[in-house]
Amino acid sequence: MDHKRRRQTLLLIFLTISSVATSTSPWIPMDGNYGASYCLSWRLGVETNNVRLWRIVPLQCLRYVEVYMLAGQYDRDVQLIVDQIKVYLNEIVHPGDGMDAWILDVDDTCLSNVFYYRLKRYGCDPYDPSGFRTWSMKGECQAIQPVLELFNTLIETGFKVFLVTGRDEETLRQATEENLHNQGFTGYERLIMRTADNKRQSAITYKTRIRKEMMDEGYRIWGNVGDQWSDLQGEYSGDRTFKIPNPMYFVP
Repeated sequence: MDHKRRRQTLLLIFLTISSVATSTSPWIPMDGNYGASYCLSWRLGVETNNVRLWRIVPLQCLRYVEVYMLAGQYDRDVQLIVDQIKVYLNEIVHPGDGMDAWILDVDDTCLSNVFYYRLKRYGCDPYDPSGFRTWSMKGECQAIQPVLELFNTLIETGFKVFLVTGRDEETLRQATEENLHNQGFTGYERLIMRTADNKRQSAITYKTRIRKEMMDEGYRIWGNVGDQWSDLQGEYSGDRTFKIPNPMYFVP
């Protein structure tokens, strides 16, 4: 483990301990709209795509989201999803022509931005494009470990893995490539980023276009994994889609 990864791991441990230590309970007291029951229902609504177009996390849910992200439940949820993906993988019969593809999103699918969103009160503050760009250029995002394990399994079993992200090609390609490499994401087929011609498109329109281009090249998209519904919606989404939980922000 290099120095940067060791520092990031120690910081995550510190954040988890301090989060739990500063709470009288890992749950906010249930007192109507300001209780844990509301925040649990709100997060369920987000993950089932019934709560849409939200700009910020409800302020009363700040501690709930912090504990969810840092105290273990998020990790267990991601692991369960990856386990289900692996069950599906075992059912696939490869034609063996090298055209079997998987799509993975990058931010909060492959790489975690929880350190950044801690400074933004876990999504209670509005999205800050400039601040997020500055953070991304540092290249300090940690791998989401179950997804890294899935990535390696996909590579080892002969899938062509495409990383499709809404990050800007012109300003963030080098930093993103280096961050992915440093965190163990090596051997993917292609990293696809937003360019000037699709900069103003919605995530659904942009990612649908990319998937269509892949299929026009002859690829079969067996799976598609993302933390946003907009990663998975639209045409040509693949044989199966899998959503990683993310209660910190919404991308339309």
